[in-house]
Amino acid sequence: MVFYKNTSSIRSSLGPRSNPREECSVTFFNSLMAMLPSLPSSLLPRKAQEEEEEEEEEEEEDQTPRPPQDCSDFISTLPKGGWGPIRTRKYQGFWVPEIFLPSVMAIQKNFKARPDDLFVVSYPKSGTTWLKALTFATMTRTQYPLAHHPLLSFNPHDCVLYVEQYFHEGLISKMEALPSPRILAIHMPYSLLPDSMTSSSCRFVYICRDPKDTLVSMWHFREKSRPKTVEPTPFAEAFEAFCEGTSPVGPMWDHALEYWRASLRSPERVLFLKYEEMMDEPVGNARRLAEFLSCPFTEEEEKGGVVEDIVELCSFEKLKSLEANKMGTQGGPGFVVTNDSFFRKGGGGDWKNHMSPEMARRLDAITQHKLFESGLTLESVGVEAASGDDASAHGQ
Repeated sequence: MVFYKNTSSIRSSLGPRSNPREECSVTFFNSLMAMLPSLPSSLLPRKAQEEEEEEEEEEEEDQTPRPPQDCSDFISTLPKGGWGPIRTRKYQGFWVPEIFLPSVMAIQKNFKARPDDLFVVSYPKSGTTWLKALTFATMTRTQYPLAHHPLLSFNPHDCVLYVEQYFHEGLISKMEALPSPRILAIHMPYSLLPDSMTSSSCRFVYICRDPKDTLVSMWHFREKSRPKTVEPTPFAEAFEAFCEGTSPVGPMWDHALEYWRASLRSPERVLFLKYEEMMDEPVGNARRLAEFLSCPFTEEEEKGGVVEDIVELCSFEKLKSLEANKMGTQGGPGFVVTNDSFFRKGGGGDWKNHMSPEMARRLDAITQHKLFESGLTLESVGVEAASGDDASAHGQ
């Protein structure tokens, strides 16, 4: 593990702030520096990493590979899909957001995984933010006291960035400079990953969710992040695109099945989690996650309530209440979302407020057909309401 030798340079790199979120971050770093002799650079949240390295990068031109700029002609030939302003293209069997497709292609060609890399993986809006927080808090619990943890001052997406994001935003050199083991995230389907990831000893933690709740969460997320100049997308349109599999990195069922089968082939490398099971037993699944990460909770930690403390720190209610998640943004060129967009309701069963019984039955039938004889089931929360006469039938 690499440590910063001059912690004062980190404080000075933060500089004066006018943004309340950034002022909170300075307070956090000052208090953390007083308690810790040094700070692991691999765990330093994104903004501090960027600012600390900014001066050095101005002097040294970044020679790392960039997403290909000459692939637009090829991309224009691919089938179109998606809904509203979210345009997807069918690439190697999956519908990839057009804006990120150059980065996906660059990752396939240039990304070099390390043997001890850990990837947090999901289909979008399946519990990614929660899993990022749990994974980061579990792996860094010996570096950061929970009472002063970075998650109290930074959005989980600032602490664990997507590989696609590193490539899309031109931050590849920062990703490559991270000391091992790296905690990275990715939305790419398993079959689209480069050989350096699938043929090495790096590990994956995958989370999936009831498709109905996934769709509703994705629709709300996209609508909240929609530019005001763009017309709203009716829920019915999003529903059709989801059923057809043309939503971002869809079909969702194929995405989940690829990682499910990988977990059956290599359970030591791929941990497959379900959102609903984690909701039902958060402490038990936190222990399971720690075991997979090769950092199981000690007897002393169990007695001291560390597992429960981490679960509480990463809970929806706690994260949503933090100032860091009420302000600020995520994303890069062409795609920016506010941090509060990641914390709408939590839990499951909200699909009942958006789908008619017929819509729910149709989506469940697709799920059953897609997963037939795979051994994978995707729990449906509140399924009894979908078949009842009093089910909500307004498709927004």
